[in-house]
Amino acid sequence: MSISQASPPPWIRPELQLKIDWRDQDIVISVPPKSGTTWTMNIVYQLLNGGDPDFASVYAEVPWIEFVNRPDQPEQEVLDRLSAMPLNKARAFKTHSAPPEVPFFKMTPDKNVRYIVVCRNPEEAMVSFRPFMQKHTEAWYQLWGLPKEAMSRDDFTDFYYEVINEAGMQGMFFGFLTAWWPLRYEPNVLFLHFADMKRDHAGSLQKIADFLSISPSETEWDAIWEYTGFPWMKQHDDKFEAISESAVPIMESGAMIRKGEVGAAKEDGMNEEISAHMLAIGRQICPDPEAINWLYKGGEIK
Repeated sequence: MSISQASPPPWIRPELQLKIDWRDQDIVISVPPKSGTTWTMNIVYQLLNGGDPDFASVYAEVPWIEFVNRPDQPEQEVLDRLSAMPLNKARAFKTHSAPPEVPFFKMTPDKNVRYIVVCRNPEEAMVSFRPFMQKHTEAWYQLWGLPKEAMSRDDFTDFYYEVINEAGMQGMFFGFLTAWWPLRYEPNVLFLHFADMKRDHAGSLQKIADFLSISPSETEWDAIWEYTGFPWMKQHDDKFEAISESAVPIMESGAMIRKGEVGAAKEDGMNEEISAHMLAIGRQICPDPEAINWLYKGGEIK
């Protein structure tokens, strides 16, 4: 296990990503939990398709490449699904992993795998992570032989100290940053911060479009703007649920699209003691003060 991720739940298998037959022009959306993953998945999908409201599930269009939907699912079944995706268009994938769990390929004339890396203030992500884990169904936990109490608490303070801290999950955010930060200037890596995306929706869409060499028409831009907005996504939240072929429901309705607010961590239970504790551990994992400052505040990377 690397520094970029604590021991994941059993339905996440990072090793799968090393077995993918990667293609030129593949797009990897690499984001820690509750840091804008679903939003970025939808943005990339909408840009690739010129604004499309008629998809059934974003997870069918942008697969989660480290996820298995049942304990007995063969790895090859997951890999075959990815290989079966059309050859005539770019594939886009979701991952919560950072290198080396997700392989990083430098740009070459023969292969250009693109990486969109999004981070969020870890206090905001952490408070959003608690209700997210609570909304996993009892049936899903039972399928994996895991008591729900192992990943869930009603109170955020208990959740932080008894779940996050006990498992060393601060690495999901600080270790993720540590792994990606040295690659931030690579030409096939786009670094974005959730707060900046919220502050400038249009500008963020344009950055991602430019990075992917996509030039939508004016009509397409209007559609992309609408379909990547929080109001439209919340109204159609069934399109953003973690739908799979699992025999049991994974999530309760509405778990994926929550509030997505910036600067509201205290409203959901963050306090000064936990904030200081998390930052202290974060600085041990990621000793670069410039990286830590960017993780918390966003802004231009110099």
